[in-house]
This record gives sequence, structure tokens and C-alpha cells, in this order.
Amino acid sequence: MRATARLVARADRHGRTTLAELRGESPLLLRQVPGPGGGVTVYVVGGAAGPLAGDDLRLDVEVGPGAVVRVQTVAASIALPGRPGAVSRMLVRATVAAEAVLHWLPEQLVAAAGCAHIADAQVEVAEGGTLHWRDELICGRHREQPGHAEINTWVDLAGRPLLRQSLTVGPQAPGWAGPAVLGGAPATGSLLVLDPTRPPESPVVRGTLARLPLAGGPATLWTATAPDAHTLRSYLEPDNPENSLTATAGRDSAGRDSAGRDSAGGGEREVVRTG
Repeated sequence: MRATARLVARADRHGRTTLAELRGESPLLLRQVPGPGGGVTVYVVGGAAGPLAGDDLRLDVEVGPGAVVRVQTVAASIALPGRPGAVSRMLVRATVAAEAVLHWLPEQLVAAAGCAHIADAQVEVAEGGTLHWRDELICGRHREQPGHAEINTWVDLAGRPLLRQSLTVGPQAPGWAGPAVLGGAPATGSLLVLDPTRPPESPVVRGTLARLPLAGGPATLWTATAPDAHTLRSYLEPDNPENSLTATAGRDSAGRDSAGRDSAGGGEREVVRTG
């Protein structure tokens, strides 16, 4: 299956965000709902199961100067196997103009057993633009080993590279579950916060949650692994991710607190740069 969708947002003379273009086709159906503060919220509704191996999907998002857009999905996406040797692909391309805001906050991608899926995101942000971009991956359904999943994220700020991030899990990625990658955690994700109004933040690692300021602009990357999707989401809430650092205090590296309850965590370690 091949499908494309496109979202174009503009700010009117009153500062309210309007959608100049909103179109899609199954399984990428777009639905607008009222958004806070003059912005708009758009949900991506899956009109069919999948992505199935062999699907080729593309979503384009354009946020014009002064516009505020929040993109979410109504449910998790489950990458499923299809015909032998086929690969499913999802490409998201987004541009964020000066003084514009884009919150990309979909539900998790679940890599089901036997799947072969590649998810690419290419984002261009102009100087003065704001971006919150979250990616979450669940490695297999309940008690299931994942298929092959590759997640690539490229973000440029003012024409310069800000973030290049790639993660591959599954049988074609030796060592993906080892201590150098996910450490056996079935859930992982990241949250990029690019905000010119946000004060600089120092790098911190606490358990399986890390905060890393990026050198290419006023941006912070949060990364985490967790024992389940719910815990992962609690670490990567965009409104105030600093609360996640407090929430992980007193837990060990396996995600257990002093009472033996599961959750990612451990002691805080501030990263000190040298040189």
C-alpha cells in the first residue's frame, strides 16, 4: 500500500493558527480538533492495520511563521510482517518556520515479531522556531521478540545539523538488547526539546534516563529505556520532563525501587565535560 498525507498550517492576522491544507489517504487520515491558545491539534488516524511489510507511507508537515501545531496519533502503530522480503517504510518530513511551534507527539511504534520496518524523520527548523519531537519504540508485543525495526531521525536548525540519531533492533541488529544499547529493556525513546526561550540545561544521567544539551542550538535531548510503555511515557512527557529526573530517584539500574517495584531509574550523575 502507498499513501501520502499533508498538513500545512498558517497564522492569520489575529495570530490564530489555521490549516491551509489538510489531506490524507488511508491509512494516513488526518483529523483536526480544537487546540489550546489559538493553535491547532491534528490527529493521525490509522485507516487500516499496520504498517504492513510492503507499505510505503509519507506524511509532510509544514508550519508557517507564527503557527502552532500539535500532531498526535489516536493509538499506537504496530509494524506487522507482510509478504516475504518486503519492508514497510514511513517517512515524515517537517518544516518549522521562524516563530512557529511544532509538537510531534505520536503514540508508540510497536515492532511485532517478523516485521521489517524503517521509520525516517527529516525535520528542518528555522532560527527562532520551536520543536518538541518524541519517538518511542516498543520491542515486540507481550512476551514477544521484535522483528526488524530501524528508526532514523535527522533534525536541522537554520540549515545546520542539530541531531542525527539512529536505532536498529531485531534479529538483523546483533547486540541491540545488550548493555551497550538497550540493556534488555523492551521500551525506549527520546524527546527533543528545541526552544529558543528555554534556559540552557546541564547534562545529567539518572538510571536509564539521560538529559543531554545539544551543541548545535538551544536544544536538549532526553533519552530513556524502560520496562514498559507506560513508564517510558512518564519519562518523556514534553511539558516538564525535569519531573522525570525527580521521579527516578532512589531506583536501581534495573528499574526497581527500594521496595523492588519495577521502573527505570538509579542515582543521578551529572556529566562533567573536560577539554
